Amino acid sequence: MSTLSLAVRDSSTMLRRNLLHARRYPSLTLNLLLTPVMLLLLFVYVFGDTMSAGMGGADRDAYVAYLVPGLLLMTIGSTVIGTAVSVANDMNEGIIARFRTMAIHRPSVLVGHVVGSVLQSVASVVLVGAVGVAIGFRPSGATALEWAAAFGLLVLFATALTWIAVGMGLVSPNAEAASNNAFPLVFLPLVSSTFVPIEQMPGWFQPVAAYQPFTPAVETLRGLLLGTGIGNNGWIAIAWCAGLTVLGYLWSAKTFGKDPR
Repeated sequence: MSTLSLAVRDSSTMLRRNLLHARRYPSLTLNLLLTPVMLLLLFVYVFGDTMSAGMGGADRDAYVAYLVPGLLLMTIGSTVIGTAVSVANDMNEGIIARFRTMAIHRPSVLVGHVVGSVLQSVASVVLVGAVGVAIGFRPSGATALEWAAAFGLLVLFATALTWIAVGMGLVSPNAEAASNNAFPLVFLPLVSSTFVPIEQMPGWFQPVAAYQPFTPAVETLRGLLLGTGIGNNGWIAIAWCAGLTVLGYLWSAKTFGKDPR
């Protein structure tokens, strides 16, 4: 077989393996999925009136429209924590050492984790989006091209965070450490423009919210789904996605190529 055929075959096998694991042990994915769903319900039904009043007197429906795009990206950050845990488990249970002795395309082990995680992230986003629609989120003014761009952004963002999560899983001594190491992927959306506009934050805190990957991605997705302007946020979000993907891939490949611990 050619190198490309071998890579495709082995990557497909590893993808099926990871999807089977996700199907047989859904509790981790479901637990991580509960975080954005609970935050969505909390900020809409408990804090919704207060938050919307602080945003220029907007009503709750307007705040739902503002909130949901950010929660969709936060869903990706929550989902990929499961990838870090899964990779750490593979490293510590000996299966990676076994794979190293087999005549397989070695990068396929990581590719299987990444593609499986991206598919799970997209499925999770669909579920959270369905909850958002059920409580009143109505995308308006978005063209077919903008819908396609929004989907592409979600996939790019999921791929970037997944490669970072894979690197975190590879360097973690156990599953608990992997979960802790990946916590910033859930924390960063909390200090972005997901819940309130940056200009309404304290002045000293605004740079923290502005200069991080989630804020430009949130603003881009919000603009695409609601038909509003995105300014330079689209290019900045793509740059973040590309940079994190390359960083995560190089980190993961280098770590995976080392001798087993």
